[in-house]
Amino acid sequence: MAQFEINTHRFDPYKNFKFVVKWDGRPVAGVSKVSALKRMTEVIDHRSGGDPSTVYRSPGQTKYEAITLERGVTHDLEFEKWANKVHQWAGDPAMDLANYKKELTLEMLNEKGHVVLRYFLHDCWVSEFTALPELNANANAVAIEMLKLELNGWERDQDTKEPN
Repeated sequence: MAQFEINTHRFDPYKNFKFVVKWDGRPVAGVSKVSALKRMTEVIDHRSGGDPSTVYRSPGQTKYEAITLERGVTHDLEFEKWANKVHQWAGDPAMDLANYKKELTLEMLNEKGHVVLRYFLHDCWVSEFTALPELNANANAVAIEMLKLELNGWERDQDTKEPN
């Protein structure tokens, strides 16, 4: 069986360097790295009273791990504006938790730039914000800002089909 139904001549998997992150219905500028989408379901061990030597396992609570978004530092304030909805320097009276959660869309693209996979990330909010990295005059690197996002779940868009 071929890996690809439409492009049966293709056998290599998709590359991980072409993707788009969207929030508020538009692409987020300059995102260069997104951590893995990962969930874990706890295992509950239990035994039957009539068979004390056998341990049975059942699924327990499921947790979705936080993800990080990284991009080079620019004059775009969207990362900082979102992070400020959870906490501002002025303290609690300045906090505005209205609209602090966002729905994100993560799209993976093929070499031609067509969407091949799409995931919806639900109820995301900023738990960590790095405005500036460590600064080092001897380094040869781009300054990176980072958001760590907590989320309540994600799902794959099964309507996104393999492009022709």
